Amino acid sequence: MPDFTLTVEPRSSAAQRAEILTSPGFGARFSDHMSLIDWTADTGWTNHRVVPYAPFTLDPASAVLHYAQEAFEGLKAYAHADGSVWRFRAEVNAERFQRSCRRLGLPELSTDDFLASVDRLVEVDRDWVPTGAEQSLYLRPFMFARSPFLAVKPSTSVTYAVIASPSGAYFGGTGVQPVDIWFTRDFSRAAPGGTGFAKCGGNYAASMIAQQEAEANGCSQVGFVDAVEHRYVEELGGMNLFAVTTDGRVLTPALTDSILEGVTRGAILRLATESRLTVEERRITLDELYAGIDDGTIGEVFACGTAAIVTPVGSLRDRDGVHIVGDGTPGRVTLSLRTTLTDLQYGLRADTHGWMHRII
Repeated sequence: MPDFTLTVEPRSSAAQRAEILTSPGFGARFSDHMSLIDWTADTGWTNHRVVPYAPFTLDPASAVLHYAQEAFEGLKAYAHADGSVWRFRAEVNAERFQRSCRRLGLPELSTDDFLASVDRLVEVDRDWVPTGAEQSLYLRPFMFARSPFLAVKPSTSVTYAVIASPSGAYFGGTGVQPVDIWFTRDFSRAAPGGTGFAKCGGNYAASMIAQQEAEANGCSQVGFVDAVEHRYVEELGGMNLFAVTTDGRVLTPALTDSILEGVTRGAILRLATESRLTVEERRITLDELYAGIDDGTIGEVFACGTAAIVTPVGSLRDRDGVHIVGDGTPGRVTLSLRTTLTDLQYGLRADTHGWMHRII
């Protein structure tokens, strides 16, 4: 693993940190330090370091501000009952980050650099890892272009960073509460040949107006169909979508270049297969999904992602009506998969897949 120089200067007192960790929310407060690595076309990756968390200084002409040349990741560190801290499938995040950077014309960061940047930050900010029920330290690696020019071309200078945020439930509240999904008919998240499979800010920026539409209609998340035929379910604003039939099949849209391959999605597919459920990755029309919910052949719908883990869906809605999933409460398969996954992440179940790695 590469060496990181450490500049340890906590900016928060123990009392301030304890107050934050009592109710951390999601992604709103940040730990004391961050990992940084620099890259230029001439020198490659240099200056690996962990430093105090602080604002960046950017030239107003920095490429990221004008052409959105950036990519990011999301993963978590989990505290176990014995005081150890572990990460989940971070190697998969590292590989996806490389694919995203390749698509965005950014330099690829090695897996060793990615993992070391995460581990060194968690080691330095160990006291920021919360220990409450289903709490974790959310980690956000990201890379952005900083060359100061207005020509439309790849940057020759970038910054890679990792910041950390103690986090609780993504949607707030307590317990496992179903969310309502609004399927937009007017906006697309990504198109074939575009950046939909990459994890980059532009995809999320494209979803914001649709998310506003969802919230205006009383829904927590927005769902998207394909940008060509406007028929096939793709993903939500920040999660992958699953449906469970009453005869034991688990359905999810097959991956295309306009769907992000979720790290949690991959784990759920594996766990569902091991639970002797029949997994179907295929194209699913929104009409098929609605019809299955309405006639009862689809008894559960859930969404999954790093931030929200596995979240049951209570209803799907659009401008033509509402489709209540089952009786509106979390389903048996959804809860079983969720419990299996979180028990593994928090060390309550043996990790037979090699998905967990001890940091501390």
